[in-house]
Amino acid sequence: MGIDQYLVLALTVAVAYAVFGLTGFGAAMVAVPVLVQFIPLHLVVPMLLMLDLVTTSLVGMRNWSAVSRSELVRLFPCMLVGVTLGTTALARLETRWLLVGLGIFVLLMTGRSLLRSAAAAQQTRRIWAVPAGVVGGAFSALFGTGGPVYTMYLSRRLPDMDQFRATISAVILVSAFARLLAFASSGLLQQPALLRSTAVAMPFCLIGLALGSRLRRRISPEAVRRALLLFLAASGTLVLYRGWMS
Repeated sequence: MGIDQYLVLALTVAVAYAVFGLTGFGAAMVAVPVLVQFIPLHLVVPMLLMLDLVTTSLVGMRNWSAVSRSELVRLFPCMLVGVTLGTTALARLETRWLLVGLGIFVLLMTGRSLLRSAAAAQQTRRIWAVPAGVVGGAFSALFGTGGPVYTMYLSRRLPDMDQFRATISAVILVSAFARLLAFASSGLLQQPALLRSTAVAMPFCLIGLALGSRLRRRISPEAVRRALLLFLAASGTLVLYRGWMS
């Protein structure tokens, strides 16, 4: 990568993890659609995995007492199935179809958020942990974007915001360790540029996380949500176009 690409990498990672600091999830949804414009998806996803391991450890360990252990245990086996399926697809499928899938996924998540009522959602049944775990694990392995899937489930199971934030961070942390093992066995961690890219991105990841954490009580969540949705709509469309035309 050239110096200009490293600058874009640094800025994108800082903004993505500022969003994570504000919300407890969403870093990959912000970072992946931008970074795949100049970095191969097969490199972007393992790099963000390394960053997730650090950031979710910092957030999750600080709030471990608030984590819902029952929901974590319920999601875990289904998540492992999804991670296995997603890792296999990432290692074998053509980048073109992966990008098309990512673009569609981002646009679907954006559309769902735009249509979602502001009213409190009804509590969902525990059985929905099965599809949430499998689909979330698969998209985590494919694109690093399982957070929104886990969020759809946990937000309807955990009405307490502190418990929800702690639990979603713990779920993403457990998912990251599962992906680490899966990626190691598939050879995705042996890419020569992975350590270099991660080393460049890590300081900006930590800066973004600290900034987002400090701004959490100063910025309206609705303002963050609107800005994020506009960004995701544009980036999802761009990724879909890039995948379709490649």
